[in-house]
Amino acid sequence: MKGLLDKTVKKNASDGILLSGGLDTSIIATIASKFMSLKAVTVGFQNAPAPDIKYAALMAKKLGFEHAVHIFDQDELIDALPTVIKETKSFDPMEIRNSVVIYIGLKVAKKNGIRSVLTGDGADELFAGYSFLFGFEKEKLDLELKKLSDIMMFSSIPLANMLGMEAKAPFLDLEVKKFALSLDSHLKVHKENGKIHGKWILRKCYERILPKIITWRIKIPIEVGSGTTTLPNFFNQKISDSKFHEARNKYYNEDSVSIRDKEHLFYYEIYRSTLGIPHPVSMDGKVCPRCNSDVSKRATYCRTCGAYPI
Repeated sequence: MKGLLDKTVKKNASDGILLSGGLDTSIIATIASKFMSLKAVTVGFQNAPAPDIKYAALMAKKLGFEHAVHIFDQDELIDALPTVIKETKSFDPMEIRNSVVIYIGLKVAKKNGIRSVLTGDGADELFAGYSFLFGFEKEKLDLELKKLSDIMMFSSIPLANMLGMEAKAPFLDLEVKKFALSLDSHLKVHKENGKIHGKWILRKCYERILPKIITWRIKIPIEVGSGTTTLPNFFNQKISDSKFHEARNKYYNEDSVSIRDKEHLFYYEIYRSTLGIPHPVSMDGKVCPRCNSDVSKRATYCRTCGAYPI
């Protein structure tokens, strides 16, 4: 497996990396350090816990990378939202909290002269990094991983393209994907020292190469690692209760869109002003009952509004 990843990373030569200090980007960074000179970029939200910064700094120091750490404030966040919502075609809070971090990271990378960035996209989907998979029996786990591999999409690619850059994800290489799908799922979700871990085979392959604190670091989403998980509180303070209730009723009655909370409302109003009112455009698949967007027949959630389950 190491040889396959070495070959794939080398093939995806870049001059930068979006470094979170999680398992996936740390593996990519470690391999890349053997073949290329990289600048690392890590971002965090101002006045919020952003644990990625600590772990990314550890890896950057270990590998001798030039490391740009950027803390963005509320104004930079608000300025970035229209672009992120337009490019992702989504007002799902979870999607936006994650993608706005990627977009700001890409902008910082570009400002630092980086033209292409490596990412760890795909490892969680192919090697079972998500904790919701841990309780499944083998047959169900295999089915879910196959489904994830078929529908996985990553905002880093279109956001980088929009900025005139390129995002490269070695885990999405066809050979790596084929290898991952051929693996017994027991090698992906496995107990180690009394605790169940996803991506177990990746952890075991690199446990003698990465710092232990990185190898066995628990998977956390970008929003937690960067601090944007605090955005619900930010929007709760920014939008009054009366405005929220008035707008929620308006959009339900006029657009047939169900708004869940104040953060959801803020993103929807940007979506509505840039992309229009969601509506089905295809006869295939099914329609989200919360926002009327197209969703695939097998989908259990809506990429547009984040409704789950549907």
